[in-house]
Amino acid sequence: MHEILTVQLGQRANYLATHFWNAQESYHTFPPDPPSVVDHDLHFRPGIGADGSETYLPRTVIYDLKGGFGSLRKINELYEIEGGVKEGDGVWKGRQVIQTEPPIPPSPYHVALSQGLSPPALIPSTVRYWSDFSHTYFHPRSIVQLNDYALNSSLQPFERYETGDELFDSLDKEHDLLDRDLRLWAEECDQMQGLQIFSGIDDAWGGFAARYVERIRDEYGKVGIWVWGIEGAPGAIEKNEKKLLRAMNIARSVHDISTRASLFTPISLPRVLPPYISLDRGSSWHTSAVLSSAMESLTTPSRLRNEGQNRLHSLFDFEAALNSNGNQRIARLQASFVDPATLETDFDIQTDPSKGDHRFQNRFGEAQMRAIEEDEALKERNDGLDIDFLTEAPRLFANTGGRTLKSFKPPHKFGDISTFRRQLPEHQNTSGHLAHASHQDDYDDVDLARKRRRIANLPHLLDTQVNLGYSLLPTFPAIFSFPSLQQRTSLFNRQCQQQSQTQDRPRSVAVKASLSTTTEIKAKLLMGLREVVLRVGSVEDREGLANGLGEIAEAYEEGWEGSDGSEDDDI
Repeated sequence: MHEILTVQLGQRANYLATHFWNAQESYHTFPPDPPSVVDHDLHFRPGIGADGSETYLPRTVIYDLKGGFGSLRKINELYEIEGGVKEGDGVWKGRQVIQTEPPIPPSPYHVALSQGLSPPALIPSTVRYWSDFSHTYFHPRSIVQLNDYALNSSLQPFERYETGDELFDSLDKEHDLLDRDLRLWAEECDQMQGLQIFSGIDDAWGGFAARYVERIRDEYGKVGIWVWGIEGAPGAIEKNEKKLLRAMNIARSVHDISTRASLFTPISLPRVLPPYISLDRGSSWHTSAVLSSAMESLTTPSRLRNEGQNRLHSLFDFEAALNSNGNQRIARLQASFVDPATLETDFDIQTDPSKGDHRFQNRFGEAQMRAIEEDEALKERNDGLDIDFLTEAPRLFANTGGRTLKSFKPPHKFGDISTFRRQLPEHQNTSGHLAHASHQDDYDDVDLARKRRRIANLPHLLDTQVNLGYSLLPTFPAIFSFPSLQQRTSLFNRQCQQQSQTQDRPRSVAVKASLSTTTEIKAKLLMGLREVVLRVGSVEDREGLANGLGEIAEAYEEGWEGSDGSEDDDI
């Protein structure tokens, strides 16, 4: 079945993943409805509950600190033994003193659901934890609480990269984390194609994730490992010392994770958002919704069935398109959200497969001369993507003193995969759920096509168009201000009118998402982080970490030069 396992590390990861799982659950269909176009077996596993009933739950392992799970219990209703364990059932027959902390009360949303009532609309003030808007049951093996640190502790903060590294090392020596938490999930898979890992990268979870990825790579060899590194939004008032600590954490995470993962995508919410998005930046529920909807939309083709009931693309297909040179493992996520009412009846993504690989039938020199023309066409195609999720942390510090970054070369893309999803009305849906176009279709030998494009300095493109909009569920915040929804109001007015908006807003939005390997990863990410390390890092960091980031950056110049032939002096 080519299953995909998920590992969630920390609060930011769990907020993002909760939106992801809510979306996956919304794709489930039941008779007499037609079968879903989503292959649920990739991310869900069948099982048996405590009462013998069948279960179908996510293939995921969720890590969080003490107090981070909110009201979510490890043993839920599906696996709770009736009557529970009685006092005195153990071996010890003497006097017992049981001390328990007061439980965190469930959110009003979950209370209403458990009572079979219509739940109240969610607002930022009622979403205290990521579990407060979770609509999914999890297997008891999925819940792993790390009791060494408490959530939001001021006495023992979990904010330094080294802290996460040391915590993983101590837990792994004591328990062998992969054997305890991951192995059973992997053994249940018929043919696991890979793992997707969500983790923070600007705090201690970056160090924990780096060690986790290292152990997975040692244990499972060539299995695909996709890491989504999440950067938190900086506080309104944050000291420079804290900002530099976060930047150093990101630098270490990027260096250590990208060299071991199959694909590493650092993501953060940009400081400037398009006018159709209005959100509360202090709410992780809001900020993670934007990140998750873009990530989930981009990877949707890996979960869909085509007409032959086989998946349209796999994680390996995506990796091959993005990392054709073998050493470009850091990718850049971009997206744009579109009001479905403004779209034409047909898919309007700007791509023309007829202008693709046929140029290689001509002389090699002619193909090479047209490389710049294709780059310009690619730029025009991505001009409509108005949200760039590439982390901004290095750009905030790189030019505050010392050497400045220089780049005279125009941006160049090595690989680009894009997904355009929207929901067509039933009377317009005449072509099924999928409309697929790829620049590799003209060749029977896909590997040969990629080699020819690489030699000619042409990016490898993989485009997918999907008739499946991104659902605006009741658990998804009302952050989109499209004309078809209603006239845009202020954030506070929208919070007061949340109930009516939940009922009136459209069922889905259209999403264009792109994941690419580009020279801008060097200019905007790697060299900026290198500057931070050279300025504030220790001697050991300047010799090891800075040089390592420079070596990674070289991969995003290899085999291509700008029209002026200029080179960067920093490497």
